[in-house]
Amino acid sequence: MFYIVESSKSFYEANLDLAPVVERLGFVVLHRQDIGETLQRRGVEIDEEHAVHEVINYRYAADLLALDMRLALDLPWRIAIFTDNGATRIGLLRPAALAALLVDNPAAARLAAEIEAKLVMIVDETR
Repeated sequence: MFYIVESSKSFYEANLDLAPVVERLGFVVLHRQDIGETLQRRGVEIDEEHAVHEVINYRYAADLLALDMRLALDLPWRIAIFTDNGATRIGLLRPAALAALLVDNPAAARLAAEIEAKLVMIVDETR
């Protein structure tokens, strides 16, 4: 269900390096939310840093939705960069696993596996 790798980069460096890889592999960063910063602004103290990048490839999204509109629940895809005991980690929820929970459709499963492979490439190249 999860794909998480440890990065040799700092939290800051990994966040900077993600967008160019996302774009080179045909995706777009729709939004970046720094969860740790948001929590701290709200008075909630946490020891770790955490940012979520919402990414999409418009063709993949359209193809998924053409198969079954319930797959909108799996969009956009999220890549998280966070620290865990001082180590920077980059990860995602596997789209193929999520799609399998949402619909029983072999075409959707194949497409979700293709999307997942691209997202794993993004994570691996950013690490």
